[in-house]
Parts: sequence; structure tokens; C-alpha cells
Amino acid sequence: MKICGFEDLELESRNLINVEGKILSISRHYCLWGENFFNPKTKKWAKVKDDDNKRSFVMYVLDPIYKVFDAIMGYKADEIPKLLEKLKVVLKHEDKDKDGKNLLKVVMRTWLPAGEALLQMIAIHLPSPVVAQKYRMEMLYEGPHDDEAAVAVKNCDPEGPLMMYVSKMVPTTDKGRFYAFGRVFSGKVATGQKARIMGPNYTPGKREDLYEKSIQRTILMMGRYVEAIEDVPCGNICGLVGVDQFLVKTGTISTFKDAHNMKVMKFSVSPVVRVAVEPKNPADLPKLVEGLKRLAKSDPMVQCIIEESGEHIIAGAGELHLEICLKDLEEDHACIPLKKSDPVVSYRETVSDESDQMCLSKSPNKHNRLFMKAVPMPDGLAEDIDNGDVNSRDDFKVRARYLAEKYDYDVTEARKIWCFGPDGTGPNIVVDCTKGVQYLNEIKDSVVAGFQWASKEGVLAEENMRAVRFNIYDVTLHADAIHRGGGQIIPTARRVLYASYITAAPRIMEPVYLCEIQCPEVAVGGIYGVLNRRRGHVFEEAQVAGTPMFVVKAYLPVNESFGFTADLRSNTGGQAFPQCVFDHWQIFPGDPAEPGTKPYVIVQDIRKRKGMKEGIPDLSQYLDKL
Repeated sequence: MKICGFEDLELESRNLINVEGKILSISRHYCLWGENFFNPKTKKWAKVKDDDNKRSFVMYVLDPIYKVFDAIMGYKADEIPKLLEKLKVVLKHEDKDKDGKNLLKVVMRTWLPAGEALLQMIAIHLPSPVVAQKYRMEMLYEGPHDDEAAVAVKNCDPEGPLMMYVSKMVPTTDKGRFYAFGRVFSGKVATGQKARIMGPNYTPGKREDLYEKSIQRTILMMGRYVEAIEDVPCGNICGLVGVDQFLVKTGTISTFKDAHNMKVMKFSVSPVVRVAVEPKNPADLPKLVEGLKRLAKSDPMVQCIIEESGEHIIAGAGELHLEICLKDLEEDHACIPLKKSDPVVSYRETVSDESDQMCLSKSPNKHNRLFMKAVPMPDGLAEDIDNGDVNSRDDFKVRARYLAEKYDYDVTEARKIWCFGPDGTGPNIVVDCTKGVQYLNEIKDSVVAGFQWASKEGVLAEENMRAVRFNIYDVTLHADAIHRGGGQIIPTARRVLYASYITAAPRIMEPVYLCEIQCPEVAVGGIYGVLNRRRGHVFEEAQVAGTPMFVVKAYLPVNESFGFTADLRSNTGGQAFPQCVFDHWQIFPGDPAEPGTKPYVIVQDIRKRKGMKEGIPDLSQYLDKL
């Protein structure tokens, strides 16, 4: 480790040097860390703090850094040359005229370069691919753990089939083209090699999201430079040219015909803040569409959606993330002036009680009837589905046992979960609670299709549903198959799902950030004031051991987070540093069907923005009489 810029120094060595250049003898213990205090007058170490001694880490590491900051940011021109001489920092000719922040950056970069420390830490602490893949394969590979690809990944075998995961797209100097950047887990990837390019929606045995193409070029990416290379063996990361047109963000590349995908990266945040964009000049619309495609490729988290109303929506993780995405879109990807709406938040639609009546809907030809009820899911189940602990690919018996043990579901019913939605993976389910019904399996696909439609576009504001369980209790079907086809059942299923939803005390859910704020003790009061005004609530407050800093943890609704950072700084004199990450969804208090409530106003705003009819649809539109 380099301390104060005088010489390379291992922490275990006997010499430690302070900014004045004095050499101090210490024992072979790590005297810099923990409860170690040094008295410069008596040259003695102690384990307790006294008036005449000082914590060693502060004295030998922090104080010299503070001294440099103070001299440069205080514009103390007479002190700076002496300090730089002691630090053995030699400024280049073009840096000598700099001052303030620009000079500080140059000095700190030269004196304490982060690159060396990071490289050493990576080399010492991170396991090599050969070691790591032995225990990581099971978490990385979606297929059976004994197939050829899995074994090759586990052994990091350069002679095995190619298995490579593309984790992101990196923009190239050519406008609109990207390098596919990723890691080779087994085999080797080579220029001109023919491979299977499998997108995140690829299912083994099907042809969708699968391309068999040759890799145009293999390149080594070294910071801002790229180097063409013949082939790259497993255990390394590299870039590929010519793959970007087949993958959007991530994907798996393999030469093994029965290979499954590598697991898709899960982000700890969710794109919950949205902005609608349109070109200032309508003739530039094709450029905007092309720019949105490029933006979706270049940022692994951003979502670009085209609404049915024709709006182009960009969804990001927060205010700052969206700001960066919009700047990139305007200046790099679309290169046209844009009109942007105010940021809006995504909501979810849910229920808070069981349906107060058995809901019936009849098919358009009046020959088929579906009976259903909606109930809220137990707390935690929606999160389990989001995390993949409960999903449609699980064995139905294992899944039923898990639901019965953890959430007290009836095992027989839990075995008859028809599907998850929206998109086949979302946190809503349809459960078959019928007893001895004829032709039920013949309409299953149609009911599932109606459910995917309904759960993607809820009744209140066409937002996704969340944490709703729909129970099918009975069906009456026409004996002739031609009268119970998809055209009759799909719209009927959607109507009965909506009727069940409306009769089950509908609510809207809002996304909530976990907000971690660091500040000195004097600023804590200002934080509480800001959070109270924004419906936030503090659930933890702790002092960082050995420092005067406090860490305040709070939940803050995303809807209230716009301008939060600026508000917080103005109320704490700039001493508080917030960090927000998406944490969970919570029910917005109040009934969205009752005029005058806050949820009602939010729902009406969303409907207006989406160009929908004012007011919430009436139950009679969906519910039929016996």
C-alpha cells in the first residue's frame, strides 16, 4: 500500500511515514486499524484515547489528506509547492496553471492512484475463473447440471463447447453499432466461428429468440482502446462484433445445440420512473424510434415502451438515471431536439379483500359461463415470485408444498395453479378451484390468454396488476366445441377477471425507495422534517462507530422523491448525502373509487394521460346476472 506518496509500503512492515517525512517504528501488528492511539511527544502507543494522543489512522492517513485538501481548496498558494515537494508529486507543465478542484484532482490522481490499489485488491481477493466456476455454475446455468455445457462451465474447460454470456452492449465509434461485451465460461470464441445466439426469451426446443450466425470479429477491450484478436479462451472477457443486431441487452452464445441459457442478471432496482418523449419536429419521428432502440441496447436497465396511445415512454430507476438517459438519447442516439413530459411514476393495481360476491360473466353467444372470485395474496408471496423462488417452471408438487408450508395454501388448490401473469412470470396467479367440471382443460389456454391480457392492463388505469389471486369456482360450457372457442372464452375470461377485481376492494400500489442518508448529528433534525413532508418514515438511525456521522434509513415513496435531494440539502446546509434504491411496493392508503381521495386523483391523472375515458368503469360492464 502507498502511504503519503513517499514509498511503497506493506502494512506489515516496521516503517510508517507521515506527511512530514518522519519514519516511525511500529510493531508487526496492523496499528493503523482499530483502537490504536499514538502520542507524538512520548512516541508511545496506547489502546485508549487520551488528551495527548491521537488515533493512528486519523494521524497518518486522514490528516495528510485533509492537509492537502485544505491547502488546495483554500487557495493557499504559498503552502502548495512545499506540500507537493514532500509528497514527491511533480506536476506536468499544463497542470501548473490549474487551481482549486482541477488541481486537487491532478494531485490526488498522482499521489494516491486508485487503479493500482483496485488491481491489487482484485488479484488478491477475487477467485480465478477456474476456482469460481466450480461453485458458481449451479447459480449461473439454467439447464440440467450434468449436461455437456454445464460440465464444461464447471471445469472452465477450453476444449468444451462454447458458452458465453453477453452482459451488456458497448457503443462503438460507428453510430448505431455496438460491441457485445461478455465473459467466456467454457470453450473458446473465435473470429468467423458459427454459433447459436440465444436471447433472454429463448426456450430450448423452440426457434424464437434464437439465431445461428457467424461471429464477425473478436476483440479485446482495454479501456478506451480495442484490439482485434483471433480467439479468446474461457475465463476471459471480450467483445464481439456483429452480434448486436440479434441481441437487445443480454444473451447467451453457444456452439452446443442442446444448451440452455445462462441466467439473466437481476437488478436490485426496478424501472419505476417514466418520461414520455416526442420529437420537436414531427418529421424526426423515425430518428427518435431508432434512437430509442440504441438507448435500450446501451443501458441494461432502461426500458423503452410504445404505449397503445402512441406515446414513447422511457422508464428508468430514478430521477437522475432518467436525466442521463434523456441526455444520451438527445445528444448521442437520436441527435434531434426532444420534448419531454414531467417524470411520472409507475403504479400497480391490487386488491385488499376477497370478492364480496361470486362473479359471473357470459360469453358473447350466451352459451358459456365463468364463475370467479379475486383474493389478495399473502404478504411476501409476490416478492417470492419476483425473486424466482416461486415460478411457473417449478415442479407443481414441490411448489404446492412450499406454498402450503409458508403461506398456508390448500395443497390441492396450490397444485392447480394454471399460470402466472402478466407475461407468464408476473406476481398474479389463476387457481383452478373447480370440482368435476366438463371440458375445463379445453378452455384453459383461452382463460390463460384472457388473464395475461387483464393482468397487464388493470381496470383502474391499465397499469399491471400485482399480488392478486383469481380463483375459478365453476364453468358452464356448451357441449359443442365450436361454441366454446377462443373468440368466445378470451373476452369472457377478461370480463369475469375484471368483475372479480372490482368486487374485491381494489387499491393502487406505489413503489417505495429505501433511502439511506449519511449526515452529522446536527443535521438529523432537518432530515426528519423533509421526510415527514414527503410521506417518508424513518425505521433506523445509527451512529457510525468511531465517527460523528449518523446513518438514517427511511422508506420514501418514489412519487415524493422528485426534488428530494435538493430539498434535503437546503434543509441540512448541504451536510446530508442521500442514496435511494427501489425497495418494495406498498398499498397507497385510500380508496381509488371514492372521489376526492388522493388515489382517485392519481388514477384519473393516469387515465387522462393515457387518453382513456374519465371515471372508473362501472361493475355492470363486466358482471352478468344469472
